Amino acid sequence: MTQSIVDFIATVHPYDSLPQDELMRVASFFSRRIYDADALIYQLGERLPGLYLIESGAVTVTDRNGDIVSQLGARNSFGERGLLRDGVAVTSARASEQAQVLMLPREQVTGLIERHRVVARFFDRSGTRGSDMATLKVADLLSGKPVSCAPETPIIDAARMMRDGRISSLGITIGDELIGLVTIRDMSNRVVAEGRDMRQPVETIMTRDPVTLSPSALGHDVLNIMVERRVGHLPVVEGGRFVGMISQTDLTRVQAVSTPALIRDIALADSVAQMARVTARIPELLTQLVQARQRHEVITRMITDIADAVTRRLLDLAQASLGEPPAPFLWAACGSQGRQEQTGVSDQDNCLILAPDADPDHPWFRDLAQMVCDGLNACGYVYCPGDMMASNPRWRQPVDVWRGYFNDWIAHPSPEAQMLASVMFDLRAIGGDVSLLDALHSDTLDQASQNSIFVAHMVANSLKHRPPLGLISGFSTIRSGQHRHHIDMKHNGVVPVTDLARVYALQGRIKAVNTRARLEDAEARGVISASGGRDLLAAYDMIQTTRLENQAHLIKAGRQPDNYLSPADLPDLDRSHLRDAFVVVRWMQSAVGHGKGMLA
Repeated sequence: MTQSIVDFIATVHPYDSLPQDELMRVASFFSRRIYDADALIYQLGERLPGLYLIESGAVTVTDRNGDIVSQLGARNSFGERGLLRDGVAVTSARASEQAQVLMLPREQVTGLIERHRVVARFFDRSGTRGSDMATLKVADLLSGKPVSCAPETPIIDAARMMRDGRISSLGITIGDELIGLVTIRDMSNRVVAEGRDMRQPVETIMTRDPVTLSPSALGHDVLNIMVERRVGHLPVVEGGRFVGMISQTDLTRVQAVSTPALIRDIALADSVAQMARVTARIPELLTQLVQARQRHEVITRMITDIADAVTRRLLDLAQASLGEPPAPFLWAACGSQGRQEQTGVSDQDNCLILAPDADPDHPWFRDLAQMVCDGLNACGYVYCPGDMMASNPRWRQPVDVWRGYFNDWIAHPSPEAQMLASVMFDLRAIGGDVSLLDALHSDTLDQASQNSIFVAHMVANSLKHRPPLGLISGFSTIRSGQHRHHIDMKHNGVVPVTDLARVYALQGRIKAVNTRARLEDAEARGVISASGGRDLLAAYDMIQTTRLENQAHLIKAGRQPDNYLSPADLPDLDRSHLRDAFVVVRWMQSAVGHGKGMLA
């Protein structure tokens, strides 16, 4: 049994990074457990024996309210949050189909984390800065442009600069060269307390030759120097030139913007306006996660978790206003939120699935949908351009009507039907009666996968978005308009892989909704070959990572994030790797288009 476990965990991150002898040692501690469909694996509040890793099958994780937190498949871990905090489960986990699960005892998990940094980094999913902040470069901690004045500047003018700029320190420079530093504390202790003449030059109160750091220094260096020297401000100097200032406020800001902190603030919000102030901090969170070198699937999951929290809070506020619902309902997300793949640019795609006997025209459901969709829009999740929202009566129907929608799309796969099916096959429960989606999803997946004509149409639909490859420059860029010489990293980068993964899910009857999980399951079930699966996963990782890095770069530059990237802005090596990734996607599209998905 140990060798089969070795072979399996060798394909799962972070175990795949372990030396062979350590991999063998760790494998010997895993135990294998089999759970029947609907069997409880652990319950909220129970003491966890260890970390769980899905070998096959599927597991649903729910919170204390019974809302779905995660729907997991092969190679996914679960239970780590409670295990690594105090050993007590903070969620419940149940097999959603027969599942074969490996369990690694707690002491082995903590030992791995202590011995291997890559393992520690993998399981640090909180989004809090801690060690991540310590490993960030100083350049990534800087916020805003450096503010300075000449040494002969009158103290009163320097004080006004600090007040007007809402800053607590100034660099004192001759040209670009830093010669001193003055802070709010200097103004208090050396000016006000001593009754100094405010017309004197600021150089009379500045700290001369302060300790400085370079942009390439680490957050670890900032923390150490501030503690050791008992200072709250550190100038950043590059080649003798003053380029910025790091303050304790900057460190506090970085530590405060984390997924748990934002979700906590959303849960406590009493109004849409309060939630909108929280979601306005998402771009900063995205930038920090990218700079901390978090994997793209971790970043998009964390960003989506915030959207889920906003949606659930809006549902709570709406129900508090409207009273008890006239019938059970489920609020479901589709699109990028449904796949848990949201980035810094996301509109809303959602629907209401009602109990069989519910009246879809009832004012209660109409008002609920409008209040939640309006609230999402106010929080930055703009209205869907295609009106695929619960506020549209078409997407606010009893479950039997939804079943009819899917049946019709499958039986008559028109271009519109293909488009709608592509979106709606990515449905994920957010709040309400989860059972309303479970049976619908299973039934329609089985029906669709058995209809070869529908699958063929979905294959054709998956070929509509092509990777941006050109014969001359290597990339086919947009030829005119605002985004001339750019490539669309969403529609020509991510969407082709997302569409392929959806086809594989149909062919393999894979219940996972997340793109990466679908690709992993497709490889595991032989829908695509091991080599094709590995290549496509690597290509997807490259495309998504580049997309997020570009969004973070735009945010750092003070611009709104978007999905447009100029290949010319990439280093040669990154440009080459990105093109190779697009080549893999094109190759896999060609294979599935010729009916060779199984052989790719």
